[in-house]
Amino acid sequence: MDWKEEFRRGDDRPAAIGIMGGTFDPIHYGHLVTAENARHFFSLSRVIFVPAYRPPHKKQRRISPPEHRLEMVRLAIASNPHFTVSDMEISRRGPSYTIDTVLAMQQAYPAARLFFITGADAVLEILSWHRVTELLQNCTFIAATRPGYQLGQLRHNLSALPEVLLRRILTMEVPALAISSTDIRQRVREGRPVKYLLPEAVEDYIYRQALYQGD
Repeated sequence: MDWKEEFRRGDDRPAAIGIMGGTFDPIHYGHLVTAENARHFFSLSRVIFVPAYRPPHKKQRRISPPEHRLEMVRLAIASNPHFTVSDMEISRRGPSYTIDTVLAMQQAYPAARLFFITGADAVLEILSWHRVTELLQNCTFIAATRPGYQLGQLRHNLSALPEVLLRRILTMEVPALAISSTDIRQRVREGRPVKYLLPEAVEDYIYRQALYQGD
């Protein structure tokens, strides 16, 4: 039986919580659709968005102040009772390593099964992540892909992982992944429209705070 189907059918499994980590600069509908699809497909009791303080893999790019990114997430998820936001990485400061967040979530929710939700492109580089073996031992990854995404490259990149750890990486198709924060920042900078790419409340916040004008 496919592991995902086994999970969906199981009635005696512990509560499952999704962790949606990211820079969220800005958060957009691709993030929200991914989180909601994961919540539904994997029967997650909630999804916790965790904005990074300083993503280790984005040292070369200027990132908006954390208080702005945190507030945009709060605005974006306000209407979904299954979504919450945590400032744990922002409060912790320093490089935002996923393993530190997962271990902190385990302490906060000791009876829950943890799922880390991210894009397949990020998972392609997972072997370079901090303490990756320990990370995969402590949570299951949900790698969101676009429809038609070729999974062969993902499997090839992860072939060095033991099979027991490979089974902790699941895939899920999400149609809205063509939206990107990079494109939204560029559109704002160039005066092009971003409507319908992200929640209206987030769009309004970007213009009120004059974000991305001088990137």
